[in-house]
Amino acid sequence: MTDLQIEKVELFKVPPRWLFLKITTKGGLVGWGEPVVEGKASTVQACVHELSKFIIGRSANDIEDIWQTLYAGGFYRGGPILMSALSGIDQALWDIKGKHLNVPVYELLGGAVRQRMKMYCWIGGDDPQVVLEQARQKVNDGYQAVKMNATGAFGWIDSLAKVKIVSENIRLLREEFGDTLDIGLDFHGRIHKGMVKRLIDELAPYYPMFIEEPVLSENNEALDQIYPYTSIPIATGERMFSRWHFKELLHRGTVDIIQPDLSHAGGISEVRRIAAMAEAYDVALAPHCPLGPIALASCLHVDFNSINAFIQESSLGIHYNKGFDLLDYMNNPEVFELKDGYVNLLKGPGLGVEMNEDKLKEAQKIGHDWSNPIWRNYDGSFAEW
Repeated sequence: MTDLQIEKVELFKVPPRWLFLKITTKGGLVGWGEPVVEGKASTVQACVHELSKFIIGRSANDIEDIWQTLYAGGFYRGGPILMSALSGIDQALWDIKGKHLNVPVYELLGGAVRQRMKMYCWIGGDDPQVVLEQARQKVNDGYQAVKMNATGAFGWIDSLAKVKIVSENIRLLREEFGDTLDIGLDFHGRIHKGMVKRLIDELAPYYPMFIEEPVLSENNEALDQIYPYTSIPIATGERMFSRWHFKELLHRGTVDIIQPDLSHAGGISEVRRIAAMAEAYDVALAPHCPLGPIALASCLHVDFNSINAFIQESSLGIHYNKGFDLLDYMNNPEVFELKDGYVNLLKGPGLGVEMNEDKLKEAQKIGHDWSNPIWRNYDGSFAEW
């Protein structure tokens, strides 16, 4: 029997803005995780080191007890840093257990409920003016669904001209692709409550697949007024970090799609629990994932096992990834091959992703110090990015 005692924890901070975790057992099994907060990679790296003392010497089989210990063992709980560090550790432990038993992770969760998962990717960046050109490219690549930022910087109450720009972009996509392309619009928390309904009025004729983060998650009570105003599905959750954050939102009944991030919301263990909670409220799952291959694989294993999962985000080709993209650190990029807009069931043991450690070590020499931009309105006041 392979010795599953955790012996070593290593971290690789690599471009474009990623942090990878490698856990090695005494018997030589390796598990990979992706513990990172975009813009706070070094802080999460320090947190993983702090948590390592609680897992070195433990059996990698003890996933749930380790999760509970790392979450509840400190007096202060939750938040993006701790939960992201815990997420990466949890991903790596599931990877090890799957490899130990020679089965994919979704088999350990109870088996697959689907054979393929619909995917979407980003078009445009923070300037939505290029969406038509990029949408054509993504459709040529085989995608049937895309998402774009709805706006640039937006004031608390802003001009009609800016509102019209938002609707013009999706109008161009509808004219080009008709109803054959699903289009998600990410408000990115940039819009304050006073402008949301006006934007919805402009967007409704073009039937977005969903509106994401119409307000910041700390203002979720505003969804009490926004949700009944529109038939467009409302999505949120990328900045919510545990089932305890999601339970109030689900109880209020003001969300249609939850978007927990597998690298921020407690990893595979916690997001599978959140997915089950959402199922009980008849709410769909679409995990947030603008990160790397381990995060994406973790999302897919939960998707394959969760009946309410309907679409999965991928960062392939996203504007953040200039010079270093999703597949560049993998030995088996074919597992994410897109076929008719879907990725097929992952078949390899564990997470099914084989990392190229030589490339990681080279890229670690470059490292990164990524942080999101700071935006300001025309009058000089701070604007949400």
